[in-house]
Amino acid sequence: MAVVSREETEPAVVDAHHHVWDLSVRDQDWISGPELAPLRRDFSLTDLEPEARAAGVTATVLVQTITVPEETPELLELAACSDLVAGVVGWTDLAAPDVADRLAGLRASPGGEYLVGIRHQVQGEPDPRWLVRPDVLRGLTAVAETGLVYDLLVKPHQLVAAAEAAARLPQLTFVLDHLGKPPIASGALAPWAEQIRRLASLPNTVCKLSGLVTEADWGSWTTEDLRPYADTVLDAFGPDRLMFGSDWPVCRLAADYAEVIASARELTAELTPAERHQVFTGTAARTYGLTGTGSPDLRERPCV
Repeated sequence: MAVVSREETEPAVVDAHHHVWDLSVRDQDWISGPELAPLRRDFSLTDLEPEARAAGVTATVLVQTITVPEETPELLELAACSDLVAGVVGWTDLAAPDVADRLAGLRASPGGEYLVGIRHQVQGEPDPRWLVRPDVLRGLTAVAETGLVYDLLVKPHQLVAAAEAAARLPQLTFVLDHLGKPPIASGALAPWAEQIRRLASLPNTVCKLSGLVTEADWGSWTTEDLRPYADTVLDAFGPDRLMFGSDWPVCRLAADYAEVIASARELTAELTPAERHQVFTGTAARTYGLTGTGSPDLRERPCV
């Protein structure tokens, strides 16, 4: 019997969402309490790479974790020296009067060509309508004018404002992280599903199939627990506006890298090969303007 290789049966993968941090450089003040204790250590690209390669990942998008201006230049320098990272989603203060200059400065900094998007921890903002404040909308306009996309890190109660912001700024692509953090552990779909469909009705929106396991019951989740939520975004956005992300190392609270990607493959098993290609490679490459996403040896990047 002929042996069929993984490469012949499964698409190459762009991991469109992961993080790294070095606690000796900067604290991650969001990692607090006993539940998050497993994350209170350094996580580097060297840690990620063997797990990613083993899972068939050929490129990644490195995403910011804290709202300080020093982090994004550091991530860009990491990308410039990595043959795995194809893009960086960084942070800048969207409400700053000089936001356009700040974005230009990031693009001009070492590794600035790897900046593909901007993100803010909207989930932590007390104002549920933070995204549609006039100063924030002005900042989001600057993001679009810089040629970047905007990652939405929101909770379900903030999805209404996210849809309003996307409707007001059709020139900007909004990428929803982690499905908007649905209440998977409780099994509830409403009102999250309705809000997702409202957001997805706007053509300038995309969604990441990421962060599911940490919204489920960490100790007992199954892929079937995740399926109603994955099916909802597949139906709402379609495969050509859905992209896989591991959310490593945060995912390790509930699952290792191999388990996360195996679950994502199971959730998309009924799609056609072309549709799976979109979820695992095409959507991320197109949305973020990534290049070299089909080869395990992306490019030579000598660094000193």
